[in-house]
Amino acid sequence: MNFDLKTLDLTAAASEKCDLLIVLIAEGFKPGRDALSALVALALKNGDLSAKAGKHLQLYQVPAVAARRVLLLGQGDGTARATRQALQAAGSALKAPQTRRVVVCFGAAEQEGAVSAAVQAVADASYVYTTTKSKAEARSLTRCVVGVREAAGAREEFGSGVALVAGVEFAREWGNRPANHATPSLLADAARSLAKLPRIQCKVMGPAEVGRLKMGAFMAVARGSEEPLRFIELRYNGAAKGMAPVVLVGKGITFDTGGISIKPAPEMDEMKFDMCGAASVLGVFRALGELQPAINVVGLIPACENMPDGRAVKPGDVVTSMSGQTIEILNTDAEGRLVLCDALTYAARFKPSAVVDIATLTGACVIALGGVRSGLFANDDALAAALQAAGDTAQDLCWRMPLDDDYADGLKSNFADMGNVAGRAGGSITAAKFLQKFVGDMPWAHLDIAGTAWKGGAAKGSTGRPVGLLVQYLAEQARSPQARSKVAQPPSAGSKKKPAGQRAARARSGA
Repeated sequence: MNFDLKTLDLTAAASEKCDLLIVLIAEGFKPGRDALSALVALALKNGDLSAKAGKHLQLYQVPAVAARRVLLLGQGDGTARATRQALQAAGSALKAPQTRRVVVCFGAAEQEGAVSAAVQAVADASYVYTTTKSKAEARSLTRCVVGVREAAGAREEFGSGVALVAGVEFAREWGNRPANHATPSLLADAARSLAKLPRIQCKVMGPAEVGRLKMGAFMAVARGSEEPLRFIELRYNGAAKGMAPVVLVGKGITFDTGGISIKPAPEMDEMKFDMCGAASVLGVFRALGELQPAINVVGLIPACENMPDGRAVKPGDVVTSMSGQTIEILNTDAEGRLVLCDALTYAARFKPSAVVDIATLTGACVIALGGVRSGLFANDDALAAALQAAGDTAQDLCWRMPLDDDYADGLKSNFADMGNVAGRAGGSITAAKFLQKFVGDMPWAHLDIAGTAWKGGAAKGSTGRPVGLLVQYLAEQARSPQARSKVAQPPSAGSKKKPAGQRAARARSGA
């Protein structure tokens, strides 16, 4: 879908030819002398319209308005959060087959973050997955114009929003693909495609290279599958070479049967979503390729399937991780932490400023936090605070959970340095304590996205979270004084790339 930013007041918006004109009405709306303002004022006065976020009044072929349909939409207090809520409520109108071109116009001066929120909400509401459907209708909405009081002042925020849409939709696409269309090899191909973007490099390792690295825990998980594992390394070089990178580690279990500790059949199809941590890392790099922030970022994705054949690892087996620590595998369905622990050990070679792993790790986190907030665990208070603040700003929420040493007691083993599970009590915390054994002194955070990475039921599908949180965090780090003092040279003069606000004027759904 294409996005455009335009200077529009309500008088100008009335002249915009489109299938749907959405007018955002915030609390305290002050009408002008134009026809649309008069219409809004009358609807508010008569109680046919409320400014509460999401309340709306739909009109057809309004005199003096060029749009075929008009949707007067309550915007609440006008904040980014309320703007997103309002446009989400307009989802059916945005997804209607007859809606190909839409104009979203702010009825008053927009608040900080509201323009980006509007772009993201329109993209989210109109998203359609089509890759493996033979007769699916493609996304009907092809163009969205965002009308603001002064386009020049909103261009940077608009560009950030469009870039974030590109990243989120890349993550959603790969999260939604069935496991036979998103194998470790295909996931590696998706990563390679990102290397076409400026400042991004990709390296893919197979079983032989991973064997030489002695990633025994990762290899143990992959043993039961005919699909060869892939270890994906992405690099975004936006700052000086000496600037320590942020390392993102995404769990890439492209399908999880549970292995020998096999899962129950109901809803096992949703285990294609077990690579959403990996998909979020891919989505972040897709957005970085557009935004070009002054920061260095490394993305690591250990990708494999967890299958139960004759070669599969068994409960009670002991494996040796890349760190040299031995692990008794008490439950083969606790495989995510096994692939992550070797990737975390590998991350240390980059001497990172911070390491953040992202994983659909535990059902216990779903019980604790539901689908509203991702679980956040960290060994560094400043890193935890920065991630939580980024989530609040991006409306991609997380919540910090404890990491008391006492929670690690259940990981003790009589036959190895540790077990890979510690019982049901505090399951998301004990999983995080397991990972903590492999990070050493690195500032580290773990995001358990098992409850937020996808939705089930009638709305089944990937959400693209926590791409928004991570991109916001990286953008804030890039704006720090340290990052600004060591910015890498921009692309060569021959590059066709434009500044972020102009370059990110278009976003396309899918890969």
